[in-house]
Amino acid sequence: MKTSTRGTSFLALSAAVLLERFPVTYSFAYVDQPDGGFPKTSIVNKNLYNNINADLVLPKKPLPNPDILTKYADFASQLADAARSEILPYWRQSRHALGQQIKVESDRSVFQSASPVTLADRAAERAMRDLIEKHFPDHGIYGEEYGVVRQDADFVWVLDPIDGTRSFITGKPLFGTLISCLYRGSPVIGIIDQCVLDERWIGVSGRGSTLNGHPIQTDGVAELSDAEMYSTTPDMFKSGDEFTKFDKMRKSVRTPHYGADCYAYALVASGFGADIVVEADLGLYDYCAIVPVLEGAGGVITDWTGTNLSLENHERSKGRVLASANKLLHDQALEILNAPVLPIDGNGMTSMIDFINVSNDIPSPAWTESRSNYGPLLFGMVMGEVIAHFGP
Repeated sequence: MKTSTRGTSFLALSAAVLLERFPVTYSFAYVDQPDGGFPKTSIVNKNLYNNINADLVLPKKPLPNPDILTKYADFASQLADAARSEILPYWRQSRHALGQQIKVESDRSVFQSASPVTLADRAAERAMRDLIEKHFPDHGIYGEEYGVVRQDADFVWVLDPIDGTRSFITGKPLFGTLISCLYRGSPVIGIIDQCVLDERWIGVSGRGSTLNGHPIQTDGVAELSDAEMYSTTPDMFKSGDEFTKFDKMRKSVRTPHYGADCYAYALVASGFGADIVVEADLGLYDYCAIVPVLEGAGGVITDWTGTNLSLENHERSKGRVLASANKLLHDQALEILNAPVLPIDGNGMTSMIDFINVSNDIPSPAWTESRSNYGPLLFGMVMGEVIAHFGP
């Protein structure tokens, strides 16, 4: 009898958790759709689906004047030139010459908790910051090595002097300098610069991206099972829900590849055979420059919930990035990355508290907006579960 009571309470609480995702007036709910909305193939009317999701789409921010974009894109190339001048003298030099140090960060993944930094990293960022301060002293700067100034400015330059320092210190030319200009928090200019191979990708919002001045276009497959996927390392995914979803992704593609850092995104944007990149625990400076480059080549890049990447969304996105050659692939990947993972207890049943925690781990916009509507109901249902489990 106790098992039956618990089963009934389990079902009731499951319904409460599902209902919490949407206001009761919609009369239907579903767990962790990629866009935080209803499944298109369900019994829900398609118009209702469209109306609900229209309320969840983040509005596009207006772009600055096109002449300003051109001016700042040219300036971004000057920054890349300055970084090259500082990095190349250190290329394939000894550990002693590089002045290697280890930067330790808490609350990061295994991969990011202790990362190398060299004299080249610091010199390149200093050179770029000096130019920005000289020419645009009212602009903000967000750099990996020397921190943040004027973050609330309309224009903020986001700098990663060497993305892929591990490759750099071992003489592997799969690193890059990342330079982005944000306008009111959103990336509008991006440069991926590989100084050793003399390759420079430039992306500007509203325009086609280029590689060394030549237009580029993504060329991805249509099915995830045929895709070539990149991630810098499996160690960048934290244990639990995050690693479980990454593991499902790498088992769903044709071939998983590792070790290219920002260069992997450039390969996807260029249509060179890479189809998709999945990463986590990235800093803002690790992905902002990539956004205009990939989008300007026909690709799609968001966080794991399908939300646009920006300064204001960085904490919510937790550095989880998904980049795809086309929307078909992107949507298939989001179905995996935004789905719940349900832990099973010793009795073969899902723990409701764990279910709630997992559902919260990668929240959808609908969950965030509607949670308060059912707080009292959820509390009551949890107490019912406790009574059913421990009561007579």
